[in-house]
Amino acid sequence: MNVSEIRQLYEQYVMPTYGRYPLALVRGRGARVWDADGREYLDFGGGIAVNVLGHAHPAITAALTRQSQELIHTSNLYYTAPQGRLAKKLVELVGIAGKCFFCNSGGEANEALFKLARKAGHEQGRYEILTFLNSFHGRTLAGISATGQEKVKKGFEPMVDGFRHVPFNDLDAVAKAIGPKTAAILLEPIQGEGGITPAAPEFLRGLRRLCDERGLLLLFDEVQCGVGRTGEFCGFKSLAPDVVPDAISWAKGLAGGFPIGAIWARTPFADLLGPGSHASTFGGTPLACAVALAVLDVIEGENLMANARTQGEYFVERTRRLPGVTQVRGVGLMLGVELDRENKPVIAKMAEHGLLGVPAGTKVVRLLPPLNVTRAEMDEAI
Repeated sequence: MNVSEIRQLYEQYVMPTYGRYPLALVRGRGARVWDADGREYLDFGGGIAVNVLGHAHPAITAALTRQSQELIHTSNLYYTAPQGRLAKKLVELVGIAGKCFFCNSGGEANEALFKLARKAGHEQGRYEILTFLNSFHGRTLAGISATGQEKVKKGFEPMVDGFRHVPFNDLDAVAKAIGPKTAAILLEPIQGEGGITPAAPEFLRGLRRLCDERGLLLLFDEVQCGVGRTGEFCGFKSLAPDVVPDAISWAKGLAGGFPIGAIWARTPFADLLGPGSHASTFGGTPLACAVALAVLDVIEGENLMANARTQGEYFVERTRRLPGVTQVRGVGLMLGVELDRENKPVIAKMAEHGLLGVPAGTKVVRLLPPLNVTRAEMDEAI
């Protein structure tokens, strides 16, 4: 089928929930993809921070094949080795004692954070979660209620009660917003959909102090900035490695393209969600966990977090003085190029020239290449 024929199928049978680009991709290898008409592209959209090892990585395909021939799904009524091993690995990578819960996506992982916060504050009558303007926390009803962007809420009111939005990187505003019903503070250490905006290190440290003083949980949404993208496994460690969060959500790149989400919660909060309090039918299947373990092995074994730091620094230095660029932001390979014009026509023109990127806000081109991207591929993109 060609691009036109595939698009016709979508127009007739697929709900129009996405504003899609006029491309129908059929094959990928490494940092490159090909469309149904045979055109080749350098993929720096990366499935929106998902394809951390690029496309068709042999470690992923091998793990999929091997585990699918042994055990795919059992339900969480039984123990399976891949889930236990993945939980252990994630706790080790965070470097703080705790436990994990597995699900299918970033939105679902954040739902687990919301429930953890409410459970922690329940006996004190606390249920409110402070989040930030320009944040993004998923497309569930609670997720859009937590998100600090009005555009995602239109037509779905009333919102879920218990979320308040304050300015990002404004510690005084946070302190003033905390009330007797506040249970937690939730933020992306680097806002993704909001324009690739990192939290200031002192802001993160200040949030930790406020949470300690007021008895609140500090929650990090690392769905986009986690799993090595910033050059550290946890995105916050690229900004303020001394800060200790109470829980973290992940998804996107955790299995390099295979659906999985997870949260980590530190001791003593890790046991708050007991039997019957939360669940996910497909969360932490042997197949998903085996793939995630393979991805993490490659990231560590090939030193890809160091590569993310090196290539990201190189990109920022090479692009910050380009015509039409007002600022280049980001950490590691979570990059945002702010323009002096609207981003959508620029992204369309990039695709015409064989480079894929994604928007963030109205003027930022977001680039999320695989963590194993080469210097030659960075030069080609630039």
